[in-house]
Amino acid sequence: MSCMQTISDYGLRSIGIGERLLPTTDFTLCQQFTLIGSGMIWNIYFGVLALAAGFFLATAVALGKASNSLWVRKPSEWFIFLFRGSPLFIQFFFAYFLFLSLRSEIEFFQPFTAAWLGATIVLFLNTSAYAGEIFYGALQSVPKGDTEAADAYGFSGFTKFRKITWPTMMRLAWPAYTNEAIFLFHATTLVFFSGFPAWRQQGDALYYASYFADKTFNPFVPYPILAGYFILLTLLVITLFGLVNRRLNRHLPQHSRSKIRYRPKLMR
Repeated sequence: MSCMQTISDYGLRSIGIGERLLPTTDFTLCQQFTLIGSGMIWNIYFGVLALAAGFFLATAVALGKASNSLWVRKPSEWFIFLFRGSPLFIQFFFAYFLFLSLRSEIEFFQPFTAAWLGATIVLFLNTSAYAGEIFYGALQSVPKGDTEAADAYGFSGFTKFRKITWPTMMRLAWPAYTNEAIFLFHATTLVFFSGFPAWRQQGDALYYASYFADKTFNPFVPYPILAGYFILLTLLVITLFGLVNRRLNRHLPQHSRSKIRYRPKLMR
């Protein structure tokens, strides 16, 4: 089988398009690159959806934690503490069995036991907590002079937040938020190794890398391929977030602009 035929057969297998049966013998590099790359579709799906939705919840949580109202501040603080204080792997297990229990009682929760929805919700809540703490720290660091100047110009309420506080908060938080986005994409590899099962072997990149490692008894081919894909994904995230960072800092002198630096975390 030619490499082009392999790509045609397995390129979209992780989303149910193409060959149903996985190769069982005579594994080629093309098969490993193709199937692991196919699994990356799920990793990108989980990361993009969780980031997009989590950004707004994180902003709300940061504002809630900074609120003077006890009824708003305490739920935000406990939300951040709960999801930052427990391992993501345990959160996946707990959520899956919770959704499984609810499904047996209420039909509405049927889709929640599938990874495409249930795991996305867990990642969404987890990244919202981490990003919420990042945004809260940036909110506390907004220079007092900026808010005083806004008051002097007659800005108040939502107008003051939209034009002064929020852009400054984003500018201060963006480098750290970029690292959170990178780690979130890396954390998507935990989905199919937690409680959420792969349906018809339609797993993510790590699922297929583990399959090849088990079948060939040689982890030194599929796992470096997997790492290479994530390195490329990390470079893409850094590039895109770097463009946003440049936009946020466009009014500052070149030497004063904050730069994106990747600082890997040892643990989630």
